Amino acid sequence: MVNSLKNIPSVDDLLSDPRIQEHLENYNRSFVVELVRETIEDIRARLKHTQQEATRAQITDWICSGLKHRLETLTQGTLQRVINGTGVVLHTNLGRAPLAKTALDYLYQMGSYYNNLEMDLDKGERGSRYVHVEELLRRLTRAEAALVVNNNAAAVLLGLNTLARGKEVIVSRGQLIEIGGAFRIPEVMKLSGAILKEVGTTNKTYISDYEQAINEETALLFAAHTSNYKIEGFTAEVDLADLVQLGREKSLPVMVDLGSGFLFDPLRLGLGPEPTVQQCVQAGADVVTFSGDKLLGGPQAGIIVGRREYIEAMKKNQLTRALRVDKLTISALEATLIEYLAGFPEKNLPIIKMLSMSRAELQERAEQLAEMLKAEASTHSLGYNVTIVEVDDMVGGGAYPTYRLPGYGVEIHFQDIKLETVAAKLRQQNPAVITRRQEDRMLISVRTLLDGEDALLTSLIKQALL
Repeated sequence: MVNSLKNIPSVDDLLSDPRIQEHLENYNRSFVVELVRETIEDIRARLKHTQQEATRAQITDWICSGLKHRLETLTQGTLQRVINGTGVVLHTNLGRAPLAKTALDYLYQMGSYYNNLEMDLDKGERGSRYVHVEELLRRLTRAEAALVVNNNAAAVLLGLNTLARGKEVIVSRGQLIEIGGAFRIPEVMKLSGAILKEVGTTNKTYISDYEQAINEETALLFAAHTSNYKIEGFTAEVDLADLVQLGREKSLPVMVDLGSGFLFDPLRLGLGPEPTVQQCVQAGADVVTFSGDKLLGGPQAGIIVGRREYIEAMKKNQLTRALRVDKLTISALEATLIEYLAGFPEKNLPIIKMLSMSRAELQERAEQLAEMLKAEASTHSLGYNVTIVEVDDMVGGGAYPTYRLPGYGVEIHFQDIKLETVAAKLRQQNPAVITRRQEDRMLISVRTLLDGEDALLTSLIKQALL
């Protein structure tokens, strides 16, 4: 209303309000003034579209409240902790792999102080940032050399640009995958400057298809592991060893994009067979690329291992500087790799630990969570029933697309409130809670709950209901 608009206080008057004075003590004055003006404009727009009369005191209260909300939103950041109750271990929307404590401690040390990122302390001269992880990767994979860039798409891009720019790359039609987020192998290949040459069909490709496609313009034989989908039935795919043999005969390098990339034998985790990085190197692949924040359990990174001549050529590529990783990624990755080399990854890396949990362990944890929830419901008269159930969890992160991990969880049936209402309230908590839905019940898988989150989750559910 017009009369209400006249009651909007001036910026100078608002700055003298004790509630805003408090903010001026904690934040830069110009920053606060800018947010005050933005808040006033929001209130002005609201008043123009309402018949409600508002006094100067009411409007001042609204502005002070709006300013406080703006400051909290901007200064606390938008990234926040989330409790993952979905049972999807490598949940892309939830940041994929949580880091090991050793990686977090090492990252804190290297981020808090100066370090020898590119300093050779023995020689007292400039060194390479890649040496901190190259030797570890060499030992773990048995490759001749290694390089790390900012993600696996970047690793594929760099490899193709270095080895096949302006030349043809032969790839099976059945491997022209979409990596995720609409990033597709053909598009990455196009950006690299390489020329895609498709062979075979979607469901069947033979070694003869590769052989017949090779000509004087061929620079590379490329294989992408289809880790994010699976074709079953009338299919045929070329074995890596056969592709390597053809590459040797034709003097052509073979590059393999593994996607997730295991350094750990999946059979030891009770998972189905999946090619490991070591197996690809042993089979003779000249270049292998994989992710750092998926099945490896480390930070986001694109890891490249293979023959020294090709890795060295990539290091000299000008594109490498644009794709390089910083000290924080290197420190977190180095600590993660050390867990594989000298530690116990199934105990110390959260992702490997989650994947290796037995049904008995999961059932026991589900029982403990159910008891906590029941006790809270009894103490505070919360309206819900709790049931322990068997669930099918997922690896996620583009790995094992059809594989289901047998596990346990709890189902919660809310009696006096809609499930959607509780789920929305849990998403607004700090930490936020993300769960699954089973008809009209909330399903929480215990596999993806980190240590100590059972009690915290119970408390957050109580807060959402009170």
